[in-house]
Amino acid sequence: MATEWTGSLAPQLAKALDELQEQAQLKKGQILVIGASTSEVIGKHIGKAGSMDVATELYKALDEFRNKHDIYLAFQCCEHLNRAILIERDCLEHYRLEDVSVIPVPSAGGSMASFAHKQMTDPVLVEDIQAHAGIDIGDTFIGMHLKKVAVPVRTSIKSIGDAHVTFARTRPKLIGGARAQY
Repeated sequence: MATEWTGSLAPQLAKALDELQEQAQLKKGQILVIGASTSEVIGKHIGKAGSMDVATELYKALDEFRNKHDIYLAFQCCEHLNRAILIERDCLEHYRLEDVSVIPVPSAGGSMASFAHKQMTDPVLVEDIQAHAGIDIGDTFIGMHLKKVAVPVRTSIKSIGDAHVTFARTRPKLIGGARAQY
């Protein structure tokens, strides 16, 4: 049975996202991947106590950030869906991705992806994506969904609720050697 959350997470996450944006400088149409264990946020073991209340709070801040910066959000599903990624169809088309046929639910996909799926205009799932930045709430390991050169981003926010949180941005590869100019 899921434990429900009674706190306010949106302001804390909004501050963290603003600090991420200061360093990542996400541009219109870029992708932010989100891994979020709502169980970890409420102090439970990942995958054991998902909370739609927590998902609602987190989504509120994420959606405001999406609107403010005109970016795409990509929600990582849990291991029961092999870490598939939930996105809007226009993101799939823009980046020429291939969709898979599954719908996230709290017990297979996780509470965060399940809630986000219900909020989206035209949701689809993909197996692979290369996001420009990411936020990992509860050690869900989003690294496989970031572009090849990921750079840690340090913010003043170290946890969301009880969950450890980390951030990353990406940059192009530096190639060419000593005579190259960047």
